[in-house]
Amino acid sequence: MSIEPPPKNWFQAPTGHERVWLGMAIVWCLIMSLMMPLWHFKGKQNSTGESYIVEPQDFLERTEQFVDANKVGTKEGRPVAEPPPGGDAYLVARMYDWYPVLQLREGETYRLHVSSMDIQHGFSLQPMNMNFHVMPGYDHVLTVTPTKSGTYTIVCNEFCGIGHHAMIGKLIVK
Repeated sequence: MSIEPPPKNWFQAPTGHERVWLGMAIVWCLIMSLMMPLWHFKGKQNSTGESYIVEPQDFLERTEQFVDANKVGTKEGRPVAEPPPGGDAYLVARMYDWYPVLQLREGETYRLHVSSMDIQHGFSLQPMNMNFHVMPGYDHVLTVTPTKSGTYTIVCNEFCGIGHHAMIGKLIVK
């Protein structure tokens, strides 16, 4: 609340360049709004995967069973797990770690289950533009088909605490 009210007729309609810039902003907003459904369905920009409510401890137990059944080695002190083609792969986010290292086959389709054990994390697969929120209590299932072999980095793109910068995982495609 101001100390004194504004003078009468204080508002002046935009003129000149102000009108041009306001018009351009409104047109751009309309274009972007109309593009959203196209990006979703045609551009596959949003996850159309499945999500399930899960207890974090139950998800961790499933992940441990997955690792025990599919372990093919270790990398940097972490187990490397390779699911069978067409199978389920499990990835756990927790301060400040992605567990386990996943090894997938090029051209094969997998169901990737991702969940957090503690707080919200962000799953970002580099250099691909793949980003998802990873929430505790939810099993987010993504269907993935790797198309190029190599080693990909998984980073957390949601600030999760003092060790956030070191939260880096690996996905190996052979």
